[in-house]
Amino acid sequence: MSREVRISENAEEKLKDLLNYLIENWSEKVQSNFIKKLDSSINFIRSNPLMFTEIKKNTKIHRCVVTKQTTLFYKFDAKAIYIIAFFDTRQHPLKLRKSLK
Repeated sequence: MSREVRISENAEEKLKDLLNYLIENWSEKVQSNFIKKLDSSINFIRSNPLMFTEIKKNTKIHRCVVTKQTTLFYKFDAKAIYIIAFFDTRQHPLKLRKSLK
């Protein structure tokens, strides 16, 4: 079953910031590779949302590592995948709590 993908405002803003960072500081190859990995991760989530770890029991929030620097967090139901946040793993973990609220 293929679910619709919805992205929160917070996640969309973080993704735009990340893509702008890649454009300004990295080559087109690095940008392209990131986009391919992100697309692949989202397709895996769409086809099998239980494939990735739930961050805590009963939170219904799952974690998908896109690259070693970028993790995406999502919830899902029968109709859609809800991307809640993108997180740069080089940041302090307390910042993640704010993103998941």
